Amino acid sequence: MEHWAERTDLAATFQWAARLDMHEGVANHFSLAVNEDGTQFLINPNQVHFSNIRASGLLMLDANDPDVLTGPNAPDPTAWGLHASIHRQCPHARCVMHTHSIWATVLACLDDSTLLPIDQNTATFYNRYVVDDAFGGLAFEDEGIRCAKMLSDPAKKVMVMGNHGVLVVGASVADTFNRLYYFERAAETYIRALQTGQKLRVLSDEIAEKTAAELDDYPGQAEAHLREIRTRLDAEKNIYAQ
Repeated sequence: MEHWAERTDLAATFQWAARLDMHEGVANHFSLAVNEDGTQFLINPNQVHFSNIRASGLLMLDANDPDVLTGPNAPDPTAWGLHASIHRQCPHARCVMHTHSIWATVLACLDDSTLLPIDQNTATFYNRYVVDDAFGGLAFEDEGIRCAKMLSDPAKKVMVMGNHGVLVVGASVADTFNRLYYFERAAETYIRALQTGQKLRVLSDEIAEKTAAELDDYPGQAEAHLREIRTRLDAEKNIYAQ
């Protein structure tokens, strides 16, 4: 099967997202572009729980194929609307991960969804995310196109989807899942800090940007994170690589 290495990397992240309770029934989607312009991409099959996803079961779709949703193995319509639009319009977004993970979703439900830099994890995303405050319903074609336009700047790699969830993009599976993981951790820290009702100790703009820049190029962390996930899954004889 073509793109086996990419398939197994992506399948491993579905399994780990389920392990971390960053899934939602048979909803939410991860995708990975496999050609140069990003229009051909792998994505999870329709209505399959993250813990049941295998490398061999991932769909291969063409973002420019108008008949995808009428085929015998059609993807979820919202997966198509959101991910195909992003892969079509944002070739720098090689991997796209969308979840309704609880802490990021709580952040997305606040009237002000700004993630203040109060620690290292929250500072990681300083000036590196966008907030969508124009939720328009399920992410069918029109909503997907609207969201994709907000990710045209390659520096913005996270979208806090107001009243919805979070969407993260990156250069690879490892890069994107690592960012998704740390954004959820950052959102949890921030929400729990707000829950204390005490005044927050917010980092200065200068230190927040310095921290984010240092972490942008932190050597090998994302790759090591995915490697260790796969090592753990392999030790358990998990189905992801089937």
